[in-house]
Amino acid sequence: MVKVKKREGEVTGSLIRRFSRSVQQSGILLEVRKKKFYQKPKNKKQRRQSALRKLELKKKYEQLKKLGKA
Repeated sequence: MVKVKKREGEVTGSLIRRFSRSVQQSGILLEVRKKKFYQKPKNKKQRRQSALRKLELKKKYEQLKKLGKA
């Protein structure tokens, strides 16, 4: 947890700036984003199928590109 105490005579804007900088440096935001968009790991069969599908789509795109339709 990040704690920031207000210094004597410090403006609120600089306090907020200091807090946000410390949060970014601590890496908390990266962890939260990873947890927010977590996806279950795929098994070997699912990884293979998705890779084959990507290759197939890429080939179709290249063919359309050669024909001038993409």
